[in-house]
Amino acid sequence: MSVTADPVQDRTQALLKPREGGPQSGRRWFLPVILTVISLIWLFPLLLALVNSFRDYAYTAKNGYISWGGFTLDNYKNAWSQGDFGLHFWNSFIITVPAVLLTLFLSACVAFVVARFSWRINLALLGFFMAANLLPPQALLIPVYRMFRAIEVPFWFSESGTLLNSFQGLILVNVAFQTGFCAFVLSNYMKALPKELYESAVIDGASVTRQFFQITLPLCRPALAALAVLQTTWIYNEFFWATVLLQQGDKYPVTSSLNNLRGQFFTDNNLVAAGSMIIAIPTLVIFFVLQRHFVAGLTLGATKG
Repeated sequence: MSVTADPVQDRTQALLKPREGGPQSGRRWFLPVILTVISLIWLFPLLLALVNSFRDYAYTAKNGYISWGGFTLDNYKNAWSQGDFGLHFWNSFIITVPAVLLTLFLSACVAFVVARFSWRINLALLGFFMAANLLPPQALLIPVYRMFRAIEVPFWFSESGTLLNSFQGLILVNVAFQTGFCAFVLSNYMKALPKELYESAVIDGASVTRQFFQITLPLCRPALAALAVLQTTWIYNEFFWATVLLQQGDKYPVTSSLNNLRGQFFTDNNLVAAGSMIIAIPTLVIFFVLQRHFVAGLTLGATKG
């Protein structure tokens, strides 16, 4: 018994099947080529800085930066000693860790209120916290500087008696500018959590505080990890407010170490490149440690809420 093929179905499959050498086959190689070229253009200056950080300046001055040879580790030794990286790394640690933890905690509290409770002021509250991200820092430079200079604090809190020239003042500024963005991201993430979880918790007699610490925060670990990576990178690399609010060189963060590698009449670019690589190491370590949570947090945040 022979099976008769459906001519309509065969015609449909033939029309849907891409032709060899047609426009769709061209797109298969065009997009990867374009992405590869863009990636190489983006990586070229980074790779050039990495290679030249291991090269002697006299060799590159004679043969050019796009050459091969003259490799040495002296640039890293000299950069560490001249830039005083040990002190400035500690300063960045004192500034970055409390600022990131405080930012994530406060933004999680704001996001929980906005996502969990239906109030008329929810949108206005979230917009109030987001307002700090809408203004450029340069526009707030003079008001913030005068305010910090006028606020008097105990000397045990700040050696200057004000919020100027203190790590606490710089931490507060970073928290104020970063809380809005984190609250916005976390609120969208928390809105996607099932309401049945909170209804079951209320039936079991769980208070709002317990719901926040034992239900919401554990479920938001991917989003918190992603924000932790971003906030650590932003606050660690921040230098604008540090130069405004800190008045002593021994309190500057690690980003100021590059200024110590510049001479008055001459700058060894290979030495500066080595210092830049040293500064980039902590953020790279944090990213690779939290990479799994970082990618998961970005993916879930993009598909939910």
